[in-house]
Amino acid sequence: MLSLTILVVSPNALPPFFVPVVSRLAPLSPDLLEGLQPNSSRRPTDFMTAPPKRASSQEGFFWKTKTLEEMSSAEWESLCDGCARCCLEKLEDEDTGKIYFTHVSCKLLDSGLCACKDYHNRSDKVPDCVRLTPENVRTLTWLPPSCGYKLVAEGRDLYWWHPLISGDPNTVHEAGVSVRGRVLGTEDEIPDEDLEDHIVQWPALLPNRARLKKRPKV
Repeated sequence: MLSLTILVVSPNALPPFFVPVVSRLAPLSPDLLEGLQPNSSRRPTDFMTAPPKRASSQEGFFWKTKTLEEMSSAEWESLCDGCARCCLEKLEDEDTGKIYFTHVSCKLLDSGLCACKDYHNRSDKVPDCVRLTPENVRTLTWLPPSCGYKLVAEGRDLYWWHPLISGDPNTVHEAGVSVRGRVLGTEDEIPDEDLEDHIVQWPALLPNRARLKKRPKV
């Protein structure tokens, strides 16, 4: 059975200032390798360290040089790509915890602009609106896989269509990532008991052109 969860998110919230503990692998001491015998039961692969970090063309940008906690409020807000997928209503399977997206949006979402109609008062009008923080973006299971906050939290690069990369807020629509033209109705228009009939897969997927390394030529 699927149960409705109110998972409306507001990404542009000031982050709390704390630093999580992160464990890293230390390089293996050469002395340990010298103690290995040809017939040792341990293999050389047992002493392999983590693979080298993949080269990134985005090195030097603030999302690569700062932790989420170190970012200014303007930097934090700019990580939002403007897709509005997180503003869609979601269902959670009570038994498995699996999240299902619908094409029904929060009542405050302007699906054409992919923006909140009353951003400053959103928490008053939608008490269940979830504000993203450096802590919860690392643990929330229902963020779209393309979410800029999720990508940065995982140390990954932003896609070519992210406004911070393209310099153009319209590329999120050009890449087919935003909800523009794909929202059937709002939570005020579609009853909770009917949401199971409006489950869709596309919010958890990326179009092929959005996966490209560079902006495709028109």
